[in-house]
Amino acid sequence: MRLHLVDGTYELYRAHFSPRPGHAAPDGQDVKATVGLMSSLLMLLHDADEAVTHVAVAFDNPIRSFRNRLFADYKGDEGVPPELRAQFDLAEEAVASLGVRVWSMKEHEADDALATAAARFGGEVEQVRICTPDKDLGQCVRGQRVVQVDRRQEKVLDEDAVRAKLGVPPASVPDLLALMGDVADGIPGLDGFGEKGASALVSAYGRLEAIPDDASTWSVRPRGADKLAATLRAHREDALLYRKLATLVEDAPLPGTKTLADVAWAGVPRQRFEALCDRLGVTTLKRRPKRWVD
Repeated sequence: MRLHLVDGTYELYRAHFSPRPGHAAPDGQDVKATVGLMSSLLMLLHDADEAVTHVAVAFDNPIRSFRNRLFADYKGDEGVPPELRAQFDLAEEAVASLGVRVWSMKEHEADDALATAAARFGGEVEQVRICTPDKDLGQCVRGQRVVQVDRRQEKVLDEDAVRAKLGVPPASVPDLLALMGDVADGIPGLDGFGEKGASALVSAYGRLEAIPDDASTWSVRPRGADKLAATLRAHREDALLYRKLATLVEDAPLPGTKTLADVAWAGVPRQRFEALCDRLGVTTLKRRPKRWVD
């Protein structure tokens, strides 16, 4: 058995901004992102190499969470194209029409749902495959049991690959992001800390608290070490807040899901799927499912 955990918000954005032609439903609504999301998920469900047995898709709906109360500049709804924002509920309906479990996150984020499911069910399946390229999900990777999958670049990151890519073990990813920042989530990081310098320090010390104030005692010497040390001394509390923002929750609510059986995928429910395709005005997609369930 495999558990596929998909970042639905990422997939929806990717579909919206893809170069593929737009599509409007018969009622005139722009549904390009929703149709693209459905197409992408069907590719995953039909991929023999992925061998999907259990799957869930998590969404940020809305794109605000408890983290916005901790830090005003954390990512929010600002800048979301209105035609995309209007598809959030529709996208969730579309995923459900594929027979796939949907986790619509309110107080928490989609990433928290993925982290929670990986922690909760990781011991019950052969492998958990977290489908998103976001750096913060690297903290969930465990050996080859829990891996991160970048479907666009066709890359799979196990624990060794996370270390090779980021220079730190999965457990230290939040500390790394606290220093270097994470633009996608609105985490600014500390001035002067690029990926190389942050990675060197976090790799050497593991946790922010363990990094000495005095650069002369550091066991590594990144470029501009004295200036970096001064910045860290002055803004260590900020860095600890940023780490809290970057740390994923592993006890978030998973709507409709108590056991692994609740995310088993049996096939596409024909009547529900075909009815939605008719509403969206898509005909080719309507014929694409290869595994049906009545």
